[in-house]
Amino acid sequence: MSSPSPSSPVHVLLVEDDELMRRSFATALERYGYRVTAAADGLTALELFRAEGFDLLILDVMLPGLDGIGLCRRVRESSLVPVLMMSARGDGLDVVAGLEAGADDYVVKPVDTFVLVARIRSLLRRAAYAPPVPEPAGGPADPEVLVFGDLTIDTAALEVAVAGRPVALAPTELKLLLEFAAHPGVVRERHTLLRNVWDYGWDGDSRVVDLCVQRLRKKLGRERIETVRGFGYKFRR
Repeated sequence: MSSPSPSSPVHVLLVEDDELMRRSFATALERYGYRVTAAADGLTALELFRAEGFDLLILDVMLPGLDGIGLCRRVRESSLVPVLMMSARGDGLDVVAGLEAGADDYVVKPVDTFVLVARIRSLLRRAAYAPPVPEPAGGPADPEVLVFGDLTIDTAALEVAVAGRPVALAPTELKLLLEFAAHPGVVRERHTLLRNVWDYGWDGDSRVVDLCVQRLRKKLGRERIETVRGFGYKFRR
């Protein structure tokens, strides 16, 4: 992901096959100051993504050639750029598939411009997140490095390693891990995680939490995050 300077607008890759909707979204985002590059299919979008630097991707699920799910997987092979999925279905199939593919969040179409922009801002805040450094018990030499067994979290460099091996985390995955690490051994309810990590000021879909936890478990070890049935999750010390 590129890091836009204060003087340069956030560069968004918008992938939507419906021409009217694509133009409408692009125009709306440009009015909010975003720089938008639009594509009508997944393969064209993949070429654009590989050729240019983008700060955020908005991917429709149903795309010709290469659908949004496949495109998200291809993007995640080489990049942790924030990804927002758009789905026309509310039955959850696209939502789960998109989150499992590595998307950070999703919206269901039709979506109000204000909601879309709010989700974009939330994703960009997560990508630029600089956490407060907790004061660990015992006061190690470097308080910016948190250690949980073989897991180390450098809160200054925003780097994570397991048994000395670097682990690449998407912005939302990293912020969720930092939220857990700031409260080890404490049950974090799903609605609390939605508010603190996803910046949802309302009751959002808890599937985004569950799927993100699943991705973290795959990368850090399943035993690291415990499910507390009926409440949420607990990060083991």
